[in-house]
Order: sequence, then structure tokens, then C-alpha cells
Amino acid sequence: MSTPTALIVDDEPDIRELLEITLGRMGLDTRSAANLSAARELIDSEDFDLCLTDMRLPDGDGIELVRHIGATRPAMPVAVITAHGNMETAISALKAGAFDFIAKPVDLGNLRQLISAALKLEQRPAPSEADSGSRNASADAERPMLLGNSETIERVRETIVKLGRSQAPVFISGESGTGKELAAQLIHAHGPRAAGPFIAVNSGAIPPDLVESELFGHVKGSFTGATQDKKGLFQSAEGGTLFLDEVADLPRAMQVKLLRAIQERRIRPVGGAHEIPVDIRLISATHKDLAGLVETGQFRQDLYYRLHVIELSMPPLRQHADDIPLLAEHFLIRIARNNGLEKPVIDKKAMQRLRRYAYPGNVRELENILERASALCEAGCITTADLMLPADTPASDPAEPHGDIPLEDYLADIERQRILTALEATRWNRTAAARQLGLSFRALRYRLAKLGIEKTEIDD
Repeated sequence: MSTPTALIVDDEPDIRELLEITLGRMGLDTRSAANLSAARELIDSEDFDLCLTDMRLPDGDGIELVRHIGATRPAMPVAVITAHGNMETAISALKAGAFDFIAKPVDLGNLRQLISAALKLEQRPAPSEADSGSRNASADAERPMLLGNSETIERVRETIVKLGRSQAPVFISGESGTGKELAAQLIHAHGPRAAGPFIAVNSGAIPPDLVESELFGHVKGSFTGATQDKKGLFQSAEGGTLFLDEVADLPRAMQVKLLRAIQERRIRPVGGAHEIPVDIRLISATHKDLAGLVETGQFRQDLYYRLHVIELSMPPLRQHADDIPLLAEHFLIRIARNNGLEKPVIDKKAMQRLRRYAYPGNVRELENILERASALCEAGCITTADLMLPADTPASDPAEPHGDIPLEDYLADIERQRILTALEATRWNRTAAARQLGLSFRALRYRLAKLGIEKTEIDD
């Protein structure tokens, strides 16, 4: 394997020398440029494995170079050096396509981590179709995949591969059940941190007084019940990716501390005397309108901009209904395998019914419907009756009544679907589901009894 090469762009000779020495000790060959025009000439005439550029150059700025590299050498990772505390500049660089950033004065430990990650990315093979999400449902029903042949899903897959090549924070939006955690897993798998841990946490399912301890850890004796030191999820995700689902549910006081952790890349455990550096990639998600929550003052605007560097929108199932047969086949294979049974088939009318349904709970709801139908069907064939779906609603507008359905029954169906979606999103944690629905726990319990919704494994 040839020696990796790096281009260093900085107009300060001392900084260039420091970077050359550091990268040289890591086994890299380096070339240097003192301005934007010289850097462009080198990039256009030579091959480099990565580029490290200062933001402020005599004849331009680093973002111009980031864009030039993105247009001419899109596979080359480029990182920028920013002034200390200037997160706005760093975010601008990430949005322009920079792999990562590092602040002055340069911390050599952080620099080595950045360079190692960039080289891992450069050495990763091009993703195959199987990496992006196999179109063959029976290829591996257990492997995380983004299934679908529709143009909508193809675009999402292409975006995921691109996002994997960056270290920028990603915000994943979409309705409950659209596969936001799956998308986060695939972004992680396509990046240089793929060998590191992927840690997912539902922010809305953690009691507010325990959120800080769960994320940052605590030291023994810091509060009642803290009988020993405990690592938080930030530390557990070291070298990998931390996925914060339902980030909109974080308490306001915790939003301030999360903002600092993102900016400084350091955390302080509850009761701890010192901050701890952390090396993670942060991906967040929510099904709520986060921008709307910013406008109403329920979510901090500065944190919103730190999380919302790049957005990936996961489409609802009704926008790619052509993928339902493929998804259904995939789920039935997995359900049969998990239960040690033969995979059932879906008759023609049942499949037509599945394709007409609006899916307020999206892909997750489709899986639950098929799991129930697999248990109810006879002779290995799923019929329309086995699906137990509510009365037809047009896929384009699930809230519009259809047919001669009594109003009370129709409204009960809508309420049942909304509650089931919230329960499924919180893994049947009634306390978290009530919070998501804007209900008191007592009110939710009343509605569960009224609608006959039961589940023995509910975890309060």
C-alpha cells in the first residue's frame, strides 16, 4: 500500500510546520500551500488522500477550497481549521461539504483522531447495492437495510451514502415509524466510524431528572442511589455514533448542556470535577416540528442550528406505496424465521388492501400488521380479514372519512391509530407515550381502557 499523502493549506509558516511534523509522524507524506490559488493548482495536478485547510487565506477562504474539492475531487476528505469558538464558520464549512473541522489552537490529539478518521474513509471500498439496502427481501431479513425500488427510496439511499462520508451532525426528520433509527445506522455504517459503536437512545423515554446522568454519566455519591461511577452514553459511543431520537423531548436545562458538549466536544459527568473529551458523531431525530418548537420557545434556537447542520427527511410510507410488496415480503420472512414457522403468502385482495391503507404508523405499523396477520391466518395464507385493518381511508389523506362509517366509529379508529403509533414509538412505555401525545398518564390509561388496547409487556 502506498504512503498516504495530505495537502496542508495555511498562510502561517509555524502552523504549516506543526501540521507537517504531526502528519509526518503518523506516516503521511505532505505537501503545503500558503494560499488558495496555490492549493487549487496542487489539487488539479496531484492526487491527495486528504486536505487540511485554514479558513482564512490571503486570497480567499477555506470554504471556497472545500467547494472546489467537492466539484473536482468529491472522494477526497477535506477538513477545515477554524478560529476558536467560531462554530458558525465551522457549520458553514460542514454544509459546504467539509468532512470535519478542528479549532485553533490545534489540539494534536484531536488532530490525530481527525486524520485517522479521514484515512479510514478514504480507504473504505465503494458501497455496493447490498450496503445501501438490498432490493432482494430474502437476501438477509435480519440485516439493517433500507428496502425499496421506488425513486423516493433511491434518493434517500443516495443521500445516506453521501452523509456517511461527513462528520457533520445530521438531523433526521419524519413521521413516527418511517425508519429514522435505521437511517442513522446506515449513515454510521457508511462512514469511517463504522467499526465503532452505534448507540441509540430515545430521549423522550428517559425521566427528565435522569437525562444528564444517562448522557454524561455520574460519579459515585453524586446523588442518592449513585453507588458507583457510571459511564454515560456519550462515553459509550466513543469512536462511534450517538443517535439521539426524539431530541425535541429533551428538557430545556439539558438542552443547554448538550449544546456545550457539542461545541466543546467535552462532557462533565454529574458530580465530576473535570471535563472529559469525547470523540463521537452525533445524529439526532424527532417526529415533531422542531423548527416550530423553536418559534414557540420550547426548543433552543442555538441548539437547533448545531443539530440541524444537514437534514435527512424520511418519507412516509404512503409516499412510496409501490414498495409495500417488497417490504411485506421482507417482514414475513423475518417473522417466520423468528417464530420457527413457514412463511405465509398474502392473497391478492389482501395485498390490494395493504396498498390502499394510509399507514399513520408507517413502516413500523406495516410490520406490526403483518406480525398479527401471520398469527391469525390459516393454511399459510393471509387474507383481508387477517389484516384487521380499520375502514378504508385514502392514502393521500388518512384523516378524511371514507364510505358509510358512523362518525363515532371513525373517530375511534383514528384515535386508536394515533395512540398505537405513540406506544410503538416509545416501545410501549405508557409514561413516554402520554408525554408524546400531550396527555396525562391518567388520561392515556382511560383511553387505553375505553378503546380496548392492551399489551401485557407494557413497561411504565
